[in-house]
Amino acid sequence: MKPRDGRQRVQIEDVTPQIDAGRHPVRRVSGEEVVVTAAIFADGHDHVGARVLFRHDSESSWRFASMRALENDLWHAAFVVDKHGAWTFTVIGWIDHFATWASDFAKRLAAQTRTDRTDAAVAAMSDPDGQIQAGSNPEAQDIALALSTGAILIRDAAERAEGADRQRLTEFAQKFEALAGERRSFYENPCNEELDCLMTNYPDLTHATQYEAELPVWVDRERARFSSWYELFPRSASPNPGRHGTFSDVEQQLPEIAAMGFDVLYLPPIHPIGRAFRKGPNNTTVAPPDAPGSPWAIGDRTAASCAPVGAEIAGDCGGHKSIHPQLGTFADFDHLVKTAKTQSVEIALDIAFQCSPDHPWVHDHPNWFVIRPDGSIQYAENPPKKYQDIHPLNFESPDWRALWDELYSVFEFWIERGVRIFRVDNPHTKALPFWEWCLSTLRSRYPDVIFLAEAFTRPRVMYALAKRGFTQSYTYFTWRNSKSELQSYLEEITQPPISDFFRPNFWPNTPDILHKTLQEGGRPAFMHRVILAATLSSNYGIYGPAYELAENAPARPPNGKSESEEYLDSEKYQIRQRNRNAPGSLVPLITALNRIRRENRALQSNASLHFHSIDNPNLICYSKSTAGFENTILVAVNIDSFNEQTGWTQLDLDRLGLSPGESFLVEDLLNGEQYTWRDRNYVALNPGVQPAHIFRLSRLQ
Repeated sequence: MKPRDGRQRVQIEDVTPQIDAGRHPVRRVSGEEVVVTAAIFADGHDHVGARVLFRHDSESSWRFASMRALENDLWHAAFVVDKHGAWTFTVIGWIDHFATWASDFAKRLAAQTRTDRTDAAVAAMSDPDGQIQAGSNPEAQDIALALSTGAILIRDAAERAEGADRQRLTEFAQKFEALAGERRSFYENPCNEELDCLMTNYPDLTHATQYEAELPVWVDRERARFSSWYELFPRSASPNPGRHGTFSDVEQQLPEIAAMGFDVLYLPPIHPIGRAFRKGPNNTTVAPPDAPGSPWAIGDRTAASCAPVGAEIAGDCGGHKSIHPQLGTFADFDHLVKTAKTQSVEIALDIAFQCSPDHPWVHDHPNWFVIRPDGSIQYAENPPKKYQDIHPLNFESPDWRALWDELYSVFEFWIERGVRIFRVDNPHTKALPFWEWCLSTLRSRYPDVIFLAEAFTRPRVMYALAKRGFTQSYTYFTWRNSKSELQSYLEEITQPPISDFFRPNFWPNTPDILHKTLQEGGRPAFMHRVILAATLSSNYGIYGPAYELAENAPARPPNGKSESEEYLDSEKYQIRQRNRNAPGSLVPLITALNRIRRENRALQSNASLHFHSIDNPNLICYSKSTAGFENTILVAVNIDSFNEQTGWTQLDLDRLGLSPGESFLVEDLLNGEQYTWRDRNYVALNPGVQPAHIFRLSRLQ
């Protein structure tokens, strides 16, 4: 079968970046570049031209960036995405007849210069004014003819141009025609940089080839790339021992949380908690009467649990659009969200799509759940463990369309109340098609919304969630503790193609996870792990006040043998009131880390992360820098919680923007000390005193 237009001679292959052949969007943040590469070539020796076409979905016409040839038919260009939302780009290539002509013309002129212009025979054939007599010099005739060809190409470009550009191209064409008519014995090249630029801007695209796909890009706001999260249980926020905390109590803590440098305050589920099979302290299955239960056992449809008297009541009284009555009213919540913004803090809510047996969905829509042969609704299990206080949703329900709509409406309900950041609980246990539909629909209506996936699961599933719309993701950082583990994992997730769609958010602890490193390493381990999290990843978070106080007592498993990553006296099952500024608190260190992150743009992205050699497996060294090395941070961390470690660095100076052998100044941003360093330097770090250097580099004057 003949093609639609067999004159499209240019071939375009291997366009990057793209995710799964354009099935999912590449992710960027407003103000960032999208660097595009492609293999572009054609038959024969004609020159090729190429462009990247790009536009925001709100724009009707394409913008473009000219591509530059590298080597082996590879081409390169970049464009800046200057607002968030959906973008599209593609690549076009064409035979550049003017560039081909200009190259051949230059060769003709070069050959002309190899002739002896003082040759008597040439002089004899020349008129006194230097013009060539007809038939006397074939090379000169070829050049004159080539000038006429060039003039035609330039006039064609003038027809495609407008305004002053059209006038200048017309003038160039007239000049070429005049030169061709003069039939000189020797020609200088009339092409110049202005003409090259004009011809590049107005190419003949009649037979251009466009890449087979228009590739999507999704652009988030800056907080998607750079954020500092603090997790707090509102019910534990009361300053009065024994009293259930409220939104007003959380509001009183906002200045302190903001002063530590956190810009996202994440609240576990704030909804009514089921009463059936309510868990007691330390996850016991028999709860005392006053047990508050787990916030993730969502739902209590009894009227008393919907909200205090006089408060606004959501449509699904007692479910995902309701507030736990002891936390306060919707007015209290709205006030908290607004007050947080005055402190430059955003409230993030937990969205956990699961239900207690008392949830209104269980009563009104039992077909949204798995029904067992005895007619009862299936509760969550991880045999032999049973979670009878939670019913998982059935995404294979025959009523799945109504289920999807209701789950979508939960997000929209809280978005309309001013929430723009959500941490989603266990998204990997919900259907991927649902997330793709739900998140893309939400983003199209609310492009500034951010979604954090709490998905400690298999790598492909984690990546699949990111591709389908999750802005950030929890990671395996918690379980990467050796130097080799950290380096290999970071090199995987901070470089393309993974970094084109996956944004890590590093958490050294969560209410569910107290890793063995923290259990055994105590306060020094808490110090070096938060330093790693805050400097390796531009997004990180901690669960507090447990982290500031270096709480590291694990739960005791029932059999007394297996290891546990659960906290003893876990806040998931009981109210815990603490003083985060108690003696020995890590608040000063965490405050310093967040200040360093805010003041140094190098730490606000992962793209430049580079690991440097250091000759001790207990020391890890890495750097981050801005594109022009205006800001460069070099970090060395002792990952041994028990012993001082020493070693020698061997720095890659080119990755620091420095010349071979150059000395430079480093300032430790943790203690203010300064040193002059070279590529090879001695490091000694004491885990209990200062387990790390965070250096800002500057050139010696």
